[in-house]
Amino acid sequence: MSTPPYVAVIGASNATEWELASAERVGQLLAEAGCVLVCGGLGGVMDAAARGSAAGGGTSIGILPDDDRDSASRHLTVAIATGFGEARNAIVARSTDAVIAVGGEFGTLSEIALALKMGKPVIGLGTWELGRDDLARDPIVRTETPEDALTQLRRLLPQMS
Repeated sequence: MSTPPYVAVIGASNATEWELASAERVGQLLAEAGCVLVCGGLGGVMDAAARGSAAGGGTSIGILPDDDRDSASRHLTVAIATGFGEARNAIVARSTDAVIAVGGEFGTLSEIALALKMGKPVIGLGTWELGRDDLARDPIVRTETPEDALTQLRRLLPQMS
């Protein structure tokens, strides 16, 4: 039995209207593609992605920073209280096959870095740019729309065929 792809949607709790709309659409497209959504489980981009997943009939898992499931987005299928604070970002990155970053603040940047260190593909919609003098290119796959993000995800994850 093969498991569906687990894809994290990451971004800021304090998100712009564009980020919220993009994250919701990404969540819906992931659900329609049969993916399991993983997120940080709180508000902003995380809530919007979970809302989109629910609208698309999908499964969503929130990895919460605190030990109170009551703080979770009401749109999640499963809320996991870790009590790990920002260290939960490592769990979000580790538990997925790929990451889609929508906008984001420093917490998002840490999740991007962890995912890349773990060898996970990262797709970006209006998110951080990474550079270093000895780095040939930004390792984030850049997209401009939620639909393009899913096209790239299909390219990067063979199990989505």
